[in-house]
Amino acid sequence: MCETVLPYKNLKKIRWHPGISAHLEKGWKYCSKAWKEVRLHKTTWLRSEILQRVIQELLVDYYVKTQDTNVTSEDKKFHETLEQRLLVTELARLLGPTQDGEAPPLLGLEKADLLQLMPPSEDFVWMRARLPQEVEEQLKKKCFTLLCYHNPSSDSDSETLKAAKVWNLAEVLVDEKQQCQDAKSRQKEQTVLLEKKSATYSQVLLRCLALLQRLLQEHRLKTQSELDRINAQYLEIKCSAMILKLRMEELKILSDTYTAEKVEVHRLIRDRLEGAIRLQEQDMEKSQQVLNTYEVLGEEFEMLVKEYTQLKQATENKRWALQEFSKACR
Repeated sequence: MCETVLPYKNLKKIRWHPGISAHLEKGWKYCSKAWKEVRLHKTTWLRSEILQRVIQELLVDYYVKTQDTNVTSEDKKFHETLEQRLLVTELARLLGPTQDGEAPPLLGLEKADLLQLMPPSEDFVWMRARLPQEVEEQLKKKCFTLLCYHNPSSDSDSETLKAAKVWNLAEVLVDEKQQCQDAKSRQKEQTVLLEKKSATYSQVLLRCLALLQRLLQEHRLKTQSELDRINAQYLEIKCSAMILKLRMEELKILSDTYTAEKVEVHRLIRDRLEGAIRLQEQDMEKSQQVLNTYEVLGEEFEMLVKEYTQLKQATENKRWALQEFSKACR
């Protein structure tokens, strides 16, 4: 509701047309009046709700107490009368007012039937006279419990000192609530500021990275390429010098190994070998010509060659047999 009213406060500071200003003023007064009524109804509801919860806690504490210890007849009468009165009142409220022509109530019960279940009037009067004291005692216990929870060191204080602290507890809680709200507001502002700074720092870091990359490309990488080129040239020249040195060593070994006399002997040997190679090549050419001539004769020549080979082999065999026979005759 406050968030709805606040904009009208800001609108009142603006100069509007007289007709619009009158409508806004009327709406502002209506919202203020409605907000006051809401706060009044809320306060009334909270009072009744607190009283009802305190009474219910009284009954719960009583039944828990009966499980462990024996209670007096007065306490028993008080709590039973209170519970009976609460139940009958709640049932009567649920039934609601009856009018002619309406459907029959639940289970056919009427308010007159419930009023018969009311406790006796003298018990009710006695219970109502004692109820404020019990409620006050229950509220005092809850306030002391809240005080000890808020300030554990107050647990050992006397009731008088606790009552004095409870008297100021509401203001302390309001101040702490306000401090928490202020802290949340500051935290929210700090969070927004941190997000802005994070975004700014991210942009600055990106610019720094871009600058470093540019410097690296323009200086370091350019220098490195030049250095690599010089190193490549140096290695190429060094490799050429090494090859020349190896060639020089090879020539030196050849010079030491082959003297003039050895070279002359090797030349003579080479000439003889080349002459023998030429003779072999001539013989090979003659044989090739003869072979070509035989190939021209065809299959008949091959048959004659086979027959000649067989006859020659048979002649050799007979010659060998004749030699063996001659040896045997001697």
